Amino acid sequence: MPGGRLTHEDRRRIAAGLSEGLGYAEIARRLDRPTSTVSREVQRNGGPKGYRADRAQQLAGQRARRRKPAPPPAHKPARRTPEPGHGRDLRAVRAFADRMAEVLVQIGMPRMTARILTCLATTGTGALTARELTERLRVSPASVSTAVAYLEEQRLIRRERDPRSRRDRYVVDDDIWYRSYLTSVQRNAMLAEVTAEGAKLFGTATPVGGRLENVTKFLHHTNEDMIRAAEHWRHLFAPGDSPPA
Repeated sequence: MPGGRLTHEDRRRIAAGLSEGLGYAEIARRLDRPTSTVSREVQRNGGPKGYRADRAQQLAGQRARRRKPAPPPAHKPARRTPEPGHGRDLRAVRAFADRMAEVLVQIGMPRMTARILTCLATTGTGALTARELTERLRVSPASVSTAVAYLEEQRLIRRERDPRSRRDRYVVDDDIWYRSYLTSVQRNAMLAEVTAEGAKLFGTATPVGGRLENVTKFLHHTNEDMIRAAEHWRHLFAPGDSPPA
């Protein structure tokens, strides 16, 4: 059932494939699933080294049971969460947020997703619930749900439980760009795996095979450079540390 949800047995087979050192494409082929389904499943549940089938199944059940925030009663206007200006001119803060969101749109992020990421990034705590986001941005709960799912997949935000309200909060922190950067590395690795298969299929002596081999080499080399750069940043400017003078 290529379009259905992953079962517990599917997740066990994914874990087994990872332990054998198989790539996402091969695991997906054995499950008769899209490669993207397998890669998302692994990335959102600990990555290739931390993936555990039972834990992934438990989290999937929790997500399925999670209810969407209820809309405010029709007879009572929604309360708008105050926009903190951090002691600055609110108009200037809003203008900056609009500018940041517009740049994110220009580099390829969906507009609603860009607005939500900017809203979180310019909030003092860096954390808001889905309801707070709907009230602050004056958008529907469905719009927020779609956008935060995209941001979680990109690892630009993380989800945590607010112990006071028992609601989920969406959080940005100093580490989000590092995590998102490594997600790009993982996706490049997936593409390199596919192009390597194509080079082998067509033969590197053919025009198609040679072209795919060059793409594979490019992706492998750039990924190595990206990983070194990310770890260098992590070593020098990790959150909580001060950069050298």
